[in-house]
Amino acid sequence: MAAANVKAAPVIGFDRVSLAYGERTIISDLSLDVGRGEIVCIIGPSGCGKTTALRMAGGLVRPSAGAVRLLGEPLTAPRRDVAIVFQDYGKALLPWRTAAANVSLALEAAGTPRAGRDERIRTLLAKVGLTGHEDKYPTEMSGGMQQRIQIARCLAQDPAVLLMDEPFGALDAMTRQGLQDEMLSIVAETGATVFFVTHDLEEAVYLGDRVIGLLPNPGRVGIDLRVDLPRPRNQLETREMPEFLRLRRQLFDFIEKAER
Repeated sequence: MAAANVKAAPVIGFDRVSLAYGERTIISDLSLDVGRGEIVCIIGPSGCGKTTALRMAGGLVRPSAGAVRLLGEPLTAPRRDVAIVFQDYGKALLPWRTAAANVSLALEAAGTPRAGRDERIRTLLAKVGLTGHEDKYPTEMSGGMQQRIQIARCLAQDPAVLLMDEPFGALDAMTRQGLQDEMLSIVAETGATVFFVTHDLEEAVYLGDRVIGLLPNPGRVGIDLRVDLPRPRNQLETREMPEFLRLRRQLFDFIEKAER
């Protein structure tokens, strides 16, 4: 039996990761861990490598040096237990497929028997608030509804890890807040580990257990903040807490200095 004080391997681990394209270094000596069930939000000025780091965590990009690990094992290619939600939901969905048929893609890829798909799809669409919209096409739905389809399709993979690249960035404020709360409910229910890239400092503090800020040229960790705000969170009450305001100010100051 392993000793009780042995620390469990992180779900996602960046071990002195660097990435260069020719003479240009995008990320340098990046080391960070994401624990099981943790929501880690990544912020930073444009060009600091946020999305690149997310793509490496998804096995879409391989580092030039160092290693990215999933549950302690080197990550060298995409895996079914890692799902990615992109910002551009319009390009992520197939316009000739209905909401249900778009979600079905993940089940088809997994070889789920046809007899079991319909009930699974109804359950997933209900989870993201799309009951009654199963037969609509993406062009018949709002941006927020389209993003819900993409999230439902990712959940169909039963992922251990959700990688989210500014998934609510193109949405209006009220829709964004509603999806933030839905995402938190889904994560609490499923226990998924989340690596969440955003430009929105308030979103990062509201969602995260930790917020990591990357410095640019090249990308590297500049700040790693623990968010000690009670859960479940509330869009009004949480954002008015002194600790929320303190963390937001600390991140604002970090971004301001990083952009100089």
